[in-house]
Amino acid sequence: MEFYWMNESTITEKDGRIEIYVPDGSDIFCNNGDVGDEGLTPETICNAPFYYTEVTGDFVMRARVSLEFITTFDSACIMVWQDETHWAKACFEKTEYDTHAVVSVVTKDTSDDANGCNVAEEKVWLQVSRRGSAFAFHYSIDGENYYMMRFFILPADETVKAGLLAQAPQGKGGVRVFEDFSIENKTVKNIRLGR
Repeated sequence: MEFYWMNESTITEKDGRIEIYVPDGSDIFCNNGDVGDEGLTPETICNAPFYYTEVTGDFVMRARVSLEFITTFDSACIMVWQDETHWAKACFEKTEYDTHAVVSVVTKDTSDDANGCNVAEEKVWLQVSRRGSAFAFHYSIDGENYYMMRFFILPADETVKAGLLAQAPQGKGGVRVFEDFSIENKTVKNIRLGR
């Protein structure tokens, strides 16, 4: 597979381990214009490093991700991308509750944002499966047993961009680690189970 950059950054690849450096203030999010009196409402931004390949048809993509959790919303993610207003990402993220959680964002013109389960471990597997226009995000602690984070429909062409995303919306940046990254062209029998 040939890989490309959207928002190019520094990458190191060795022995099944990919390290992507993310600069400070990097994120991908489509805000609807609403703001709050307190806290953060993410602005519309599209400057985070995305290392991707083009995948046609049904597939399963997964990676074991880790990072040093320093600042709120620091994360390592996997993402599928149709265009600037149609995409989705699954992240291992430092939340505003000072937890580490699996988090998902699905964007259809504007982005939602959903915190999933808190994870005590330092690494987690993230997976996305596609079956037609249906997609599902799953996570795993051991790389064997996967649990659904999100099921969704994404308007997308037969070929989409899929790959690794590094984020630091509020922080000073740093390295995001992706291990045992794989993309397999196959159709899962049960997309909610991811297999």
